Amino acid sequence: MSLAPADPSVPAPFAAPAPAPAADSGGSLGPLADGLVSLMETLGAVGAGIAVFAENLFPPIPSEVILPLAGFAASRGELDLVPAIVFTTLGSLLGALVLYGLGAWLGRERMRAIARRLPLIDVGDVDKTEAWFRRHGRKAVFFGRMLPIFRSLISIPAGIERMPLPAFALLTTAGSLIWNTAFILAGFWLGEQWHVVEEYAGFLQWIVLLGVAAAAAWFVVSRLRARRARDAE
Repeated sequence: MSLAPADPSVPAPFAAPAPAPAADSGGSLGPLADGLVSLMETLGAVGAGIAVFAENLFPPIPSEVILPLAGFAASRGELDLVPAIVFTTLGSLLGALVLYGLGAWLGRERMRAIARRLPLIDVGDVDKTEAWFRRHGRKAVFFGRMLPIFRSLISIPAGIERMPLPAFALLTTAGSLIWNTAFILAGFWLGEQWHVVEEYAGFLQWIVLLGVAAAAAWFVVSRLRARRARDAE
């Protein structure tokens, strides 16, 4: 499989680095992500699946770059579109299963032991989180696969709570299929402007990060106020 473009003025899809205003930017995705892009170049759709598997375990690897880049390659005939979607979804599932296994290994008792050592955290917080997950876990796993940060992390509480594995696998596959298909097709349709996808995905990531930061700040402030009120009694 050759990735060299017919027109030398147009960069090959896997030679395109981090998103930039111009398609011929000379930036870098970083050594690890660059290595995964090389893997995609060598193995095609299977390499894209391996890249997404690694992204699940190492969230700093940008799936928002890998997936549309794979779509761009498919638009140029360097990858087959359907196998790219299939193998990236399989990579998402396998990565999620590894993290599910980590959560199952941690288990409830280890989580309680960790909570006892953390400042501002009570064991009761773990119980509340478990109760919430028992009520909303299936929705969290499905929709979490389409949110930055949570896309990988949601598998750990699912493992801790021992969500039935068939249900976890089905929900993970469904959510991942939607996410991967949307990004790959966006790269396919946008062609050389594939990097625009990552720019818009970056806004979503910042919204999620700000939401997490706001929730963490509210938790810390409310917990400190509660402890001061108890100490003042």
